[in-house]
Amino acid sequence: MSGSAGASSAGRRLWRVFAMAGLVATAIYLVATSLGQLEIAMLAFMVIGVGTVWACFAGPRRFGAEPRSAWLLLGVTALLFLLGVVTRPFFSDQPIPISLITDFLIVPGYFTLAACFVILLRSRRSLDGLAVLDGLIVFLAGGLLGVLLLAAPTAAISDRPMLVSALAAAYPLFDVILLLLVVNLTFTATTFPVSLMTFIGMMVLMFTGDLAYAVIGLSGKTYDSPLLDVPFILGFALLGMSALHPSVAQVSRAARRPVQAWSWRRMTLLGPAVIAPFVLVVLVGDDSPAYRLTIGAGGGLMMLLLLARAATAVRAQAAAQRHSEHQAMHDPLTGLPNRRSMSAHVERLLIETPPMDDRRVWVYLLDLDGFKWVNDSWGHDTGDQLVIEVARRLRAAVPHGVRVARTGGDEFLLAYVGEKPGALRVVDEIRSCFTHPLAVHDTEVVISASIGIAHAAADGDPAVTAEALMRDADTAMYRAKSEGPGRSTIFDTSMHDRVRERIELEAELRKALADGQLHVAYQPIVRLDTGRPLGAEALLRWNHPTRGPIPPMAFIPIAEDSGMIAQIGTWVREESVRQLAEWRADGTVADDFYLSINVSPRQLNDADLPLIVSAELMKYGVPARAVALEMTESVMVDGSSVTSRVLFELRELGVRLLVDDFGTGFSALGYLRKFPVTGVKIDRSFVSGLGQSLEDEEIVRAVVAMSYALGLSIVAEGVENRGQRDALAAVGVTQGQGWLWGPAVAPAEFAAHWHAGGPAAGRAAAASSLPPGKNQRSTGPAAKGRNQLAAENS
Repeated sequence: MSGSAGASSAGRRLWRVFAMAGLVATAIYLVATSLGQLEIAMLAFMVIGVGTVWACFAGPRRFGAEPRSAWLLLGVTALLFLLGVVTRPFFSDQPIPISLITDFLIVPGYFTLAACFVILLRSRRSLDGLAVLDGLIVFLAGGLLGVLLLAAPTAAISDRPMLVSALAAAYPLFDVILLLLVVNLTFTATTFPVSLMTFIGMMVLMFTGDLAYAVIGLSGKTYDSPLLDVPFILGFALLGMSALHPSVAQVSRAARRPVQAWSWRRMTLLGPAVIAPFVLVVLVGDDSPAYRLTIGAGGGLMMLLLLARAATAVRAQAAAQRHSEHQAMHDPLTGLPNRRSMSAHVERLLIETPPMDDRRVWVYLLDLDGFKWVNDSWGHDTGDQLVIEVARRLRAAVPHGVRVARTGGDEFLLAYVGEKPGALRVVDEIRSCFTHPLAVHDTEVVISASIGIAHAAADGDPAVTAEALMRDADTAMYRAKSEGPGRSTIFDTSMHDRVRERIELEAELRKALADGQLHVAYQPIVRLDTGRPLGAEALLRWNHPTRGPIPPMAFIPIAEDSGMIAQIGTWVREESVRQLAEWRADGTVADDFYLSINVSPRQLNDADLPLIVSAELMKYGVPARAVALEMTESVMVDGSSVTSRVLFELRELGVRLLVDDFGTGFSALGYLRKFPVTGVKIDRSFVSGLGQSLEDEEIVRAVVAMSYALGLSIVAEGVENRGQRDALAAVGVTQGQGWLWGPAVAPAEFAAHWHAGGPAAGRAAAASSLPPGKNQRSTGPAAKGRNQLAAENS
């Protein structure tokens, strides 16, 4: 970015300098010619001309203007024109063929300039039919004027060689051809950057200079005064500015209008062009049949072109309307119908299916499993190619008459009319699309699709039923996705109850955060050999005023899906750091005691997290080494560059980084070496199998060996009995966490249970004297069941 900005800044300065140099050179040229100092005038012209030639070769390359060939041709054109203009005063009075050297230099320049225009128009996709017709109309008008008023009278001069007269007559015709190309360029432009405006200005000055030479050519002269070259020196200056301005890269970019309107710019050129034949009838005094026939033929062709343009405009408008309607109803990537089109189609199916028919209308909603992983791993271009290939396979696999639509990034809708056996066969045909890898670019991708299915009879309001079907299919798809990849589920009304329950729970969770219903509980992390607490894990709990305790597994996914997880995570972290500061201050915990706090992937993707954590630690006076942040393995696998930077900055801050539930995800050694983690927590599912499963024991042994090799600390989660503790100690695990030492409890109870001193222990003792049901921890059967549930979700 900085390099680009620097180049652009330099470009702005350079084109401004060139503009000033052009004005100074023009002034010197005018003064020198008025004083008869032709050499000085030509030197000024040469300086600005050579600068323009250099600009045409260097400027577009600096700013990456494409196509390069157009600007190379423009540089050649500038060189040829420069040589022609500079040599004209010296060779104009010489005998033939020396006097024609100037023309032999300039005439090829018109062809290279025309070739440059054609390349630019093709690059801009501006060779539009309507613009071409407009250009031809102007071309005919300019041709009639040029031929009858300039070329023919010039060619008719008899006191000079025929070659000289032919060349003099050809210049207006060259300009008419260039005028056709300029008209195409301006009529198809939607934006006019500085480079394009100065380029068009250069052409206007060139036409002005050529017109001046054509006028003196009527009297038989080929050169009259150096002042006739003033438009050309200004034109050179504008061309150099165009090549050196940063917007030169935009000149060749596509900028065509969808339909050519009868705009004021068009009428400014087309109006005079149409009346040109009638003006010529008045201006041309020659009554010869050849002149009249030429005017009549030109006017007739012009009328035919106007009729053709009107018909083309009507067809273009109709085509644009059809294209607009198609775009509104279809997906631009795959060409499939979109959701709006599918809704109308399902509505038609409901209308066309008789109410008493046994057939039903079935709607299938597909969501590609793992599509985000493909996008993140190979990029969005690969993701787009994957979607295109899935669309192709679906169209080829499903029976004729089954409509396929794309409704989102990786979602597809299908509609079918029939009975249940046929509907289930469609599911099998959909699944067959994913049995073989999908070839995308040079990669083979294996994915599956979760399918939600809804059906309805043809009764009731078709529009309402169609929307309900698609909504129900969406609900069923999410249910299928929750059961695992590649599943399909048929909607039933109980799903509505679950969706409603989830929506209500999300609303109540927002209220809980605002009303203080959430609290943090602490579960000890102890040394296996001594039972001494080395730390604790801060765990979020929600005690609903009417529902009672709500398990984290019920509300944490809702917080993640709704985006509340970042706000809740920040609250948990600040509350935990505050509590740790209080414990350290009153002696509840030792100096080497640490608090482990969970952080979500969304939080770790916040580039400001290290600064926020640092501010919280400073606010409460807690050293960074006393805080550990726990993350899941997926953070390392799916981590973006932002996440990676955040983790390294947190580690530089001194915070410990632990991988939670280690062993249940990817558990790759490469990830542990790539990221600055300081420890792992062995998942409870492996700990519970110790003494019963040799496989679990070997997994734990392997994790311990790997962790020691990398210098990582190890905590075993879910330790429930002494047998598991002893087995862990035998393989080298030094820290444990679980029900063997107690569940997660409130801060005061934590302090009292671990025989701490200070105000926290005093509050815990006071709380223990309260009747059961307040803050006291009950030990009856009901409480035991609740504590068991808490342990399972800790």
